[in-house]
Amino acid sequence: MTHYLGELLLYWCPSCNLPVLGRTCACTASTGKIEITPPGDIRPAFKYDIDLINRTTEKQFGIKLIPEGKLVVLNKAPYEDRMDEVVFDGAIMGSLRFELEKMGWVFIPRLEGARLLTGGMKWVVVDEGAVDFIIKGASVLAPGVNDADISIIEGDEVIVLTPHKEVIATGRARMSAERMLTHEKGIAVKTRWNGKPVPVEHQPGEKSWDDAVAANMHILKKFEGKAHSFIKNVIKTSNRPVSVSYSGGKDSLATLLLVHDAVAQFDILFADTGLEFQETIDNVKQTAEELSLPLVSHSSGDSFWQSIDNFGPPTVEARWCCKVCKLGAIAQLIENNYEDGCLTFIGQRKYESEIRANSEHIWRNPWVGNQIGATPIQNWTALHVWLYLFWKKAKYNPLYEEGFDRIGCWLCPSASMADFSRLAEVHHELSEKLERYLREYAARNGLPDEWVTYGFWRWQVLPKSIRSIAEKMGIDIIPKPEKKPVHFTMTVGYRPCKAGGITAEGSFGTSLNLPEVSETGLLRVIGITNSIDGVILTQRGEENVHVYASGTVVARGRDEKNTRQLIELAEKTIWRILSCTGCGVCVGQCKERAISINGTARINERCTHCGKCIRACPVVKFGSFI
Repeated sequence: MTHYLGELLLYWCPSCNLPVLGRTCACTASTGKIEITPPGDIRPAFKYDIDLINRTTEKQFGIKLIPEGKLVVLNKAPYEDRMDEVVFDGAIMGSLRFELEKMGWVFIPRLEGARLLTGGMKWVVVDEGAVDFIIKGASVLAPGVNDADISIIEGDEVIVLTPHKEVIATGRARMSAERMLTHEKGIAVKTRWNGKPVPVEHQPGEKSWDDAVAANMHILKKFEGKAHSFIKNVIKTSNRPVSVSYSGGKDSLATLLLVHDAVAQFDILFADTGLEFQETIDNVKQTAEELSLPLVSHSSGDSFWQSIDNFGPPTVEARWCCKVCKLGAIAQLIENNYEDGCLTFIGQRKYESEIRANSEHIWRNPWVGNQIGATPIQNWTALHVWLYLFWKKAKYNPLYEEGFDRIGCWLCPSASMADFSRLAEVHHELSEKLERYLREYAARNGLPDEWVTYGFWRWQVLPKSIRSIAEKMGIDIIPKPEKKPVHFTMTVGYRPCKAGGITAEGSFGTSLNLPEVSETGLLRVIGITNSIDGVILTQRGEENVHVYASGTVVARGRDEKNTRQLIELAEKTIWRILSCTGCGVCVGQCKERAISINGTARINERCTHCGKCIRACPVVKFGSFI
C-alpha cells in the first residue's frame, strides 16, 4: 500500500510555463496538476542535474532531452536505489534512475519525453496492424516489428513508433534488434507507457528560478507568515532560551532564516559528527558570521573511526553512528550550555520520511531530556524550501549544485549507491577511506568484493529487492557481523548461596584494570559501589555484584531470574566502561545530571540507579559482544 506523507503539491502554470505549489499562479491563471509519484518531495534541478540527464539520454538515445533555458523539477520516487522523475513544460518526461546491476544511470522515458528523443537511437517501428493493440497497452511482438535500430540489445530502453514515426509506447527490449528483425515468436518490447500519437508542443522562452519565485510569491508569503506566527507562539509559551539547530542543509537553513526574521537573538547549534563534508563546516561558520549570531558547536571528532571496530560498519537496521556521533554531540551541547534546557527549532519536514510524517510540530527530545524541539516547516515540500531560499538569496551549501540532494554524514548507510558514486567523484579521499576499511572488513569475514562494490554492506539482512538483484547477478552474500571470540562466559553458572538467594559467576577470561573500572563510577548504575583490596563491591539492597581483578564477576540475587538479570547488567556495564567512546548519549538520559564526559563517561554519587543510561548506550545496544 502506498503511503502518502503529504499532499501532492506540484502544479504547472500553462501561461507562464512554471512550476507552482498551488492551484493558482501569481499571474491569476489556473494551474494544472502534475501527477507525480508519492511522497512528492519535489525539488529544483540544478545545472549538474540537467547535464547528467542530458549526458544519459544522449548516450542512450543520441539526443539531449532538455533544451537550454528549461526550468526542470525533480521528484524522488521510491526505488531500490535512487530514481528521480524529470518534469518540465508541464509534463513528466520520464525517470532518471541509478541501476545497481550497471552501477550507472539510465533514463526511462515516458511518452512525453520519448517524443523529444525521436530521431535518435533505440527506436522500434511496428506494423500498422499492431498500432491499435499497442496503444491499448499490449507489448510489442517480434512478428509485428517492421524495423529497429540495429544497436538495440536486450535490456535497452526503447521507443516504439508507428510507420509514420509517431510515438505510441516506450518500454524495455526483451530481445536484440537482430532477433526482432527475424520475426521469431516472442515479446520484442515489454511496454511501460502506451498512448495515442500526440504532436510535440514546444514551449518557447527561457525561464529562471527568479521567475518561479515570482509565480509562487503569494504561496511563499502565506507559508512564511504561518511559520513566523508558529515560531513566536512557541517562544512565548516555552519560556526557554531559543536556539536553532543548523546542519548546513537546506531545511535547517530555511528554518534558521525564518527564526532570524521572527526573533532578535538566539544561538545557532551545530553538532559536528566528525563525518561532515568540509563544505558543510565552511557553510555553517559562514552563515553564523553573516547573521552575526553566536555559534555553539560540539565535535565528535574521530569517534566514528574509534568505534567502528567495536560495532562493525553501520547499517540501515543498526545506525549506531547516529548515537555515537550525533545524538551524543547534541546531548553534550545542551548539557554544557543550557543549565535549564532550551527550545530548539529544527528543520524537520513530513515529506522526508514516514516517521517524520507522523511527528508533531513540537516535541521533547527523547535523547535530550531538557530540550524542546519545534519545526516551523513540517508541511513544506523541498520545493517550498528551495523557492524560499531563492527568494531570500540565501547562501546554501554548494554541494547541492554538485549532485547531492541531501547533506549529512558522508558515509550514511541510508544513502544510495548513486550518492556514493558521486562521493567518489567529488571527494575521492573520503570514498577511498571508507572503501579501504570495508574491503579489509570483508576480507576478515570471508565476504566477497561485491559486498563492497554494490553497497550490500549497508544492510544486516538484504531487503527483498536488493537480494533479488544479488541473486540475478549470481552473487552469494549473507551480510553478517564480524566474528569475535566470546569474551564473557559463565564459568560456574547458578548455585544456591549460603547466605540465601542465588549466586551466578562469570569471567571475562582476562584481568581487569580495577582502578580504571572504579574511577569511572559507572558501576553506580547497579548500586552503591566501594573498592576494597582488589575487589569492587556494588550493593543494591540485598543484591550485590563483586568484580575481581582476575576478570571474574560474581552476582548474588533473590532468585535465578533476578540473578541472571543482575550479572547481565554487570557484564554490560563493564563492557560499557571498557569500550566507552565518550559520545555523550548517556548525558541526555540522566535527569539527575549525574553523568559527565571527560574522555569517557563518568558517573557521580547523584546516580539513582535507574539504568536509563545503560539502555541508551550504543556500546550496549550495538556492541557485537552482547
